[in-house]
Amino acid sequence: MTVTATIRIQEADFDVAQEIATLSKGRTDVGAVVSFSGICRGSEQGEPIAALTLEHYPGMAEAEITRHADEALARWPLQGLTIIHRFGRIAPGENIVLVVTASAHRRAAFEAAEFLMDYLKTNAPFWKREESARGTNWIEARDHDDAAAARWTKS
Repeated sequence: MTVTATIRIQEADFDVAQEIATLSKGRTDVGAVVSFSGICRGSEQGEPIAALTLEHYPGMAEAEITRHADEALARWPLQGLTIIHRFGRIAPGENIVLVVTASAHRRAAFEAAEFLMDYLKTNAPFWKREESARGTNWIEARDHDDAAAARWTKS
């Protein structure tokens, strides 16, 4: 059975429970579903945040996420995969990203979800601008995120 990933880049919010149900409903080949949902925090290093604005390059973002989704499907025995990433202005408490992996066994589902989130956090073509009382500033990737993503690189 060929598994295809569901990938959406959208401005609208999403329902995490509904996305998990859509991926797994009626599936008897799935023994594990792992989900990661990223939510906009209300502060960064003790400073309140008003919102994040995420920008992307349409077409390129979808292609890059699809390439990494295909890699996950090749590396792990997945029965299903959903990736949703929002763009636009996102307020604290709102969803930013969702990765849902389904497999017959938990290890594959966990590892694939972790691989995809490490990629999305460091290399996906999104640009993040933070709004606070100090104004707005662009957020750079952090060293610990780069180190997490590097562990998946094939030698």
